[in-house]
Amino acid sequence: MKTSHFFAMLSRMKYINRWGLMNNTTKENISEHSLQTAMIAHALVLIHNRRFGGDLNAERAMLLAVYHDTSEIITGDMPTPVKYYNPSIVSAYKEVEQVAQLKLLSMLPDDLQDDYRAVLIYDEKDKELWQFVKAADKLSALIKCIEEIKMGNSEFTSAKKSIEKAIDDMNLQEAQVFMQEFIPSFSLTLDEQSSVI
Repeated sequence: MKTSHFFAMLSRMKYINRWGLMNNTTKENISEHSLQTAMIAHALVLIHNRRFGGDLNAERAMLLAVYHDTSEIITGDMPTPVKYYNPSIVSAYKEVEQVAQLKLLSMLPDDLQDDYRAVLIYDEKDKELWQFVKAADKLSALIKCIEEIKMGNSEFTSAKKSIEKAIDDMNLQEAQVFMQEFIPSFSLTLDEQSSVI
């Protein structure tokens, strides 16, 4: 039985910080971000199922979100303004991302690779779920902006506006519900969040 480096590599997610071009009051790594994204993706699919007559697998969405940034262990977190600067960079980065995903997949024992392939690498059968993972990713970024601004860091003001627009442009009713029902609490103090109304 040969040694697999897969989970040791995944544990390195805690060393990959996000928001590299920004002045942060609190660092955020991709491990923390992935957990929050997974929780939000799960909630978005539950909202879809309970309120809009959907029948999707919320746990599958959560699993996809857990692994959605794992390629950044190898590539690092490329800042959004750089990653989306022009179509050539977007295309090149997608290729680099795929190489990184395949590299991670190759670190697994052969008998587990098929199970993880559909989690690490985009599969068309999960297309509907991925829209919720992408929305959750944006909502997690929005939460980071709100928390930074709350700490007096105006560095995140324009990022917040840009992310809010990106969420609106998704036209995803579940994301709008999350924005209305859950996002306002992130601007409150602990005492305000804890008070029973």
